[in-house]
Amino acid sequence: MAPLPYVRVALLVGFSVFLTIVLGFGLPTALSFLARCCGYPDASVTECVVAVYLVFVVYVAMPRLPRGTVKIEGKAVFITGCDSGFGHALAKHLHKKGFIVFAGCLFTEDGDGAKELKEMHSERMKVLQLDVCSEEQVAESAEFVKANLEDSGKGLWALVNNAGVSTFGEVEFTSMETYKQVSEVNLWGTIRITKALLPLIRRTKGRVVNLASMYGRMGNALRSPYCISKYGVEAFTDCLRYEMKPWGVKVSLIEPGNFVAATGILSRDLVAATADKLWREAPPVVQEDYGKSHFEQHMALMRSYCGSGQRDVVPVLEDITDAIVSQRPFTRYNPMEPHWWIRMQVMTHLPAAISDRLYF
Repeated sequence: MAPLPYVRVALLVGFSVFLTIVLGFGLPTALSFLARCCGYPDASVTECVVAVYLVFVVYVAMPRLPRGTVKIEGKAVFITGCDSGFGHALAKHLHKKGFIVFAGCLFTEDGDGAKELKEMHSERMKVLQLDVCSEEQVAESAEFVKANLEDSGKGLWALVNNAGVSTFGEVEFTSMETYKQVSEVNLWGTIRITKALLPLIRRTKGRVVNLASMYGRMGNALRSPYCISKYGVEAFTDCLRYEMKPWGVKVSLIEPGNFVAATGILSRDLVAATADKLWREAPPVVQEDYGKSHFEQHMALMRSYCGSGQRDVVPVLEDITDAIVSQRPFTRYNPMEPHWWIRMQVMTHLPAAISDRLYF
């Protein structure tokens, strides 16, 4: 039997050849047929290919068409997870644009992120203690927002559910406690804070923006705790969007790709500590069946991800901002590198028998 990498290469090449033949012969014929049906003269193969290519360029290369912009002055936004990463950068970004920002931080006393936001000494930057896993702190945050809005009767314009944690490990090496901890923050934390602030958002016919992930649309080996939580965020956001439509509230999903380099969410020290915990806590039968060599290969794979991906969070900030200020925001935003976008389309639109062969 051929080694898996060679099988994968053969499948990718075969699929590319098949797609080339379909686009080169089938598509022009189909377009010519449509032209005749519409009463137009037969289009040449060259014209068909050029037309399709132009449509592709317009779709990929052109900036977003203006869809109207809401007035920012006096509007308030609540952001969770502002200690670091996307949340911290977003708090400063939206403040610079003129929003009143309620920045929820897990560490307000000794955290560098909260300290930096406080040192801005701005009346429009309000830093508050928030652990999205705590019912008490979530309730206190909602009261804090009401007390600090210029007009609580007008409500809160937007909520950005950014707080999240990540981990890795094969299913048999991952404890139930880890599954619960990741979902407690990423999924239940998102739901908890949304329910607390939704009455204020409905008053303004405002926005709810939830950060999911490309792994909220497709699974991956070694990432089941994270994927499960983000799949849940996707489902919750879709359901909320349906329910909020009659109220005029727009609900959007941000699905970032690989931003490890930009956020520093994965480091070699963290990989080493997590790997040690996974092996140490695995049942003896799992250690024996999988073997140390297999385990180390997978941990080496995780180490290779450290420092990978996009190095600038600007694409994510721009998409979140668009979801907040556009009069007609998109349902989903995909700030990710092209190869991840292609993989997501393949895994969500093609039969699993094909996508599994290509990527696993």
